[in-house]
Amino acid sequence: MVEQFAETQVVKIALLIDGDNAQPTLIGSIISETAKYGSITIRRVYGDWTTASMSGWKNALNNYAIQPIQQFRYTIGKNSTDSAMIIDAMDILHGHQVGGFCLVSSDSDYTRLATRIREHGIFVMGIGKKSTPKAFVNACNIFIQTENLAPRQQAPRSKRDTKVPDIKSEKPKELDPLPLLKGAYEMAVQVDGWANLGTLGFYLHQLDPSFDPRTYGFKQLSQLIKSHSNSFELKFKEESGTTNVYMRSKE
Repeated sequence: MVEQFAETQVVKIALLIDGDNAQPTLIGSIISETAKYGSITIRRVYGDWTTASMSGWKNALNNYAIQPIQQFRYTIGKNSTDSAMIIDAMDILHGHQVGGFCLVSSDSDYTRLATRIREHGIFVMGIGKKSTPKAFVNACNIFIQTENLAPRQQAPRSKRDTKVPDIKSEKPKELDPLPLLKGAYEMAVQVDGWANLGTLGFYLHQLDPSFDPRTYGFKQLSQLIKSHSNSFELKFKEESGTTNVYMRSKE
């Protein structure tokens, strides 16, 4: 079972990257994450390719078949990349070329673009840093933090340390997903007190588009819920040849 926002059909997605606001070293992870929600038919990265700051994208362009879009900076200190990317996005939208967009940037200037696309009933995915303004995050159907895509750094272990690491120890102490989990559970719960985990995941993204189990140190939603065994319980049920996961509040 895929514990993520589910589309009723595979959609074509336009991947538009603000080259001034994205990391080329993460492009492989960005494409893999985007591909979970559809088929990437348009791949473009925007920037002023005459500047040295864009040189890091060379290998990414060749390896992942991404089309570079040139946008000169007509005024020193001004970023014109966003306007070029917005114009292209609107052309793609009105051309009915895709059923979804992935906007890769941490810039709040794309907030209105995201809301405009959603007004057309089109799926919008955002990818950016944890520090991305909340306005842009909430304008997307789902938002992935690049910190969750980067390889996690692990402290070197001494030879004496033979203890198996506990997955709970990786959960950031300052973050508490329990209020969000409880809110989504109340929205997804059925009359029998159980909530389907797929439905729960959908409502989690309705409450917070940036929700991601990896933020709390877990790869899957079921693992995150299992770590809160004092509040929730899980059950696995075979239905039509598929194993579905359900959760229930203990309170």
